[in-house]
Amino acid sequence: MKKSLSGLIGTCLLVCAWSLPGRAQEQKPDPQQPAPAQQQTPPPAQPQTTPPAQPTPPPAPAQQQPPPEAGTQPQQHGRIPEPPPPPPKVPDVRRPGESGYYIGLSAWMPTEQPIFDRGSASTFSGNSRLTMQGKPKYADNIEIGMAAGLHNSLRLSLNSMGASGDFTAPAALVAWSQAYAAGTYISTNYKFVNAKLSYEYLTWPYPVGSKKFRLKTLWQVQYTSIQSTFDSPKNYYDSLGNLIIDPSSGNPINLSGSGTRFFVSPTFGLGGHYYSSRHVRFEVNGSGFAVPHHWTIWDTDATLNLRFLGHVELRVGAKAFHFKTSPSAAFFLRGTMASAFVGVRWYSNSE
Repeated sequence: MKKSLSGLIGTCLLVCAWSLPGRAQEQKPDPQQPAPAQQQTPPPAQPQTTPPAQPTPPPAPAQQQPPPEAGTQPQQHGRIPEPPPPPPKVPDVRRPGESGYYIGLSAWMPTEQPIFDRGSASTFSGNSRLTMQGKPKYADNIEIGMAAGLHNSLRLSLNSMGASGDFTAPAALVAWSQAYAAGTYISTNYKFVNAKLSYEYLTWPYPVGSKKFRLKTLWQVQYTSIQSTFDSPKNYYDSLGNLIIDPSSGNPINLSGSGTRFFVSPTFGLGGHYYSSRHVRFEVNGSGFAVPHHWTIWDTDATLNLRFLGHVELRVGAKAFHFKTSPSAAFFLRGTMASAFVGVRWYSNSE
């Protein structure tokens, strides 16, 4: 019995001794403790193989720039296209007078005669209207011009003329400070002067290039004066040939009367120039201005101009001039003169 119990106990101890190590390995982890990191098992090494030969890659393109910001022009890369060729330059032909300077002389032969009359400021009611006598042999003109940039020019001209003559008064007259009875032999004399500064501005076409026509606007200032003198040369002596003495002064009597009227006025106008050839041109100018009840002035001319010897130009044409001094004065004068004229110019630029 003892032997059977002893064998049973020994058998139980062997079973317990065998089962304890297995349970220690099969113990479940504590749920409150973190699970230990699992070790990664590296994949098995692949056998190394030699890659096939690759073709040589093309050269890398130029590094691209970042896209431009909004509102900026994108930068072009590579070859920049060439701009188109500029249009052919039109030659700027400047005729004589449009560069350099010139000097001119001319003469015209007006036959008209100025008129003398009393104005609204006169203090008498007698007659004063009379025609200045005589005709000038010629009216001379001198001018100097110079280029003022881009086909524009500046011109200064001076006109003068004068004449004298005699007539018998058909009725009693008052001229300046003298009164003349009807039938009196009266001599008249006058001197006319006009000076004009003109800026001739190219208005059309622009650019001129090689065009033949030019239209210019005229911006001018003119000074005009006329001096008149009246006398009675046959009334200084009595029937016996003795000099008549003025009883109030004791001096010889004075039967002459003289005075001058002048005004300064702006004038505006147009001028046309047509160059039919290198040596032939036509020119037409006209300008004027008026202030009612004060003065009136206008002048115009048209010429055919023939250039020869390079620097010299012959001018043939017609000219007209009108003036009237202020009728608000005690006396005023007016006149319109027109005639043919001939002149010559010398240009520093021969083109």
